[in-house]
Parts: sequence; structure tokens; C-alpha cells
Amino acid sequence: MTKKRWISETLFEPNGFRVSYEAKRVLYEQYTAHQNLVLFENGFFGKMLMLDGATQVTTRDEFVYHEMMSHVPIFAHGAAKEVLIVGGGDCGIAEEVLKHKSVRRLTQVEIDASVVEFSKRHFPQFTRPVFRDSRFDLVIDDGMAFVARTERRFDVIIVDSTDPQGPGRVLFSRRFYAACARALTAGGVMVTQNGVPFLQPSELRSSIRHLRGLFADASCYVAAIPTYVGGHMAMGFAGKRRTLRAQSVAAIARRYARAGRFATRYWTPEVHVAAFALPRYIADIVARDGA
Repeated sequence: MTKKRWISETLFEPNGFRVSYEAKRVLYEQYTAHQNLVLFENGFFGKMLMLDGATQVTTRDEFVYHEMMSHVPIFAHGAAKEVLIVGGGDCGIAEEVLKHKSVRRLTQVEIDASVVEFSKRHFPQFTRPVFRDSRFDLVIDDGMAFVARTERRFDVIIVDSTDPQGPGRVLFSRRFYAACARALTAGGVMVTQNGVPFLQPSELRSSIRHLRGLFADASCYVAAIPTYVGGHMAMGFAGKRRTLRAQSVAAIARRYARAGRFATRYWTPEVHVAAFALPRYIADIVARDGA
């Protein structure tokens, strides 16, 4: 009898637990110069990608993360033409961004070319429409280096990073956030992956502290993503204008109508607005006296 292989998410070992998934079949496994990557099939969540022991994406629940990281900042801005994604090598966020007709160019900066290559093979539902779109520009580069030197300006910057470990650590630094602020247009907005506040409060608190010193408005919004265990996931939100976060359902609905009301599975105008209503324990984490 063949022994079952279980692959563990080890991100929360310092908290005293791991989460393990049965691997029906390992599709791809490689140690790259930057990270350990494993892609496998699970009976419930479908294809699952882990980097350095942290779940990145599954075909069962990817739509929650990708829609909320994409549509919230773009609809909050209201007229985004130039969009930058830092990270996001699976192209799931890029696929959502390109559903917006207002976007004239989407630049994605990914440090590891091998992540993009295996995504072309294993996540074609993301990559095929993206690489067929003439508005898409892929740059293989270090995200910190790119935003520090670019002379281009973006309406929206989406930071689809790993957790603050290894090469992803710098993407949570004040230096990186300052470079992003410089690379944004006057009415620009940036969103960041900020982990699960119940288990990673210091990560969110630190990011908001940095962002508040660089932007007119900084807070976070939340989404419930099953494989990101520990409760709500937080997305940092930093705007060059204070009004970007304070949009009504009616205003977001009008922008959605102009965009063609493309199909979504999680995001709606109502969810967009409600996502900024934080549970008390998360509001306490990002409160000024707590940051």
C-alpha cells in the first residue's frame, strides 16, 4: 500500500501549529535560487501552490484573493489607466486587472521567472488570457529595485508578495513603501498582502505604521479566504487622497456598470464597501495608538 504524502504549511509553526494537505499527486517541485516551490493536487482544494511552506494559491478559492486584491483598488481609484503588480507570478491578479477596460497598460514585476513558467503549464486559466492581452508587460526583476529606479508613474500598485521572509521581506519595509509612493500618480492607490491579523498582528501593524507616514490615508480591508487559515485576511490600503477609501455602494456600482459588469464570484459593490468595516480586534491593531 502506497503511503499518503502530506504537505504541511509551516508558516505558523512559531504559533504552535501547522496545517497539512494530502497530496494526491505532486505536479512540480523545485528548489530555485529564491525559494522552494511545490505544486500538488489535493482532493478538495484542487491544485495548490506552496512557496517556502506557505500556501499561495489554490484553484478552489483563488477567486477571493485575486478579486479583492484587484477590483478594490481599481474601483476605488475610479479611472486607473496604468497598473503595476509586484509579484503575482501565477498571473491570477493580472487576469482580474485586465478585465477593467480603463486599464491601458499592466506591468507585472516578478523576481522569479520559474514561477511564471510553471504557471503557464499548470495555471493556464490565468496565464492564457493575460499573455494574449497586448496591454500586459512582464518584467523579470526585483520588485524593490524596479520601483526604486522607475521613472514611470502608476495609478494603482498591487503588491502580491509572499509573507515577510526571504526575498519577500523587503516588500514590507518603509523603504519599499516610500519607493511605491514615489511611483504613484497624485491620486494613486496601493494595496498590499498583509497576512492574517489574528495570527500575524505585528505584520499588519508595522505596515500601517509605515504607510501612514507616506500616504494621506492608510488602513486595511478584509476578506475571508479558506486556505489562509486564522480568520480574515488583511489587505493594506494606502491612498494619495483621503477620499479613495470612502466610496458609497452607489458610486462603486456605477463604476462597475461602466466597466461592463464582468462576472465575479466574491467581489460585489456591497462587499467592496463592507470590506473596510473592520472587526474590532483588527481595528485595534491598525488604530493610531496601536500602530
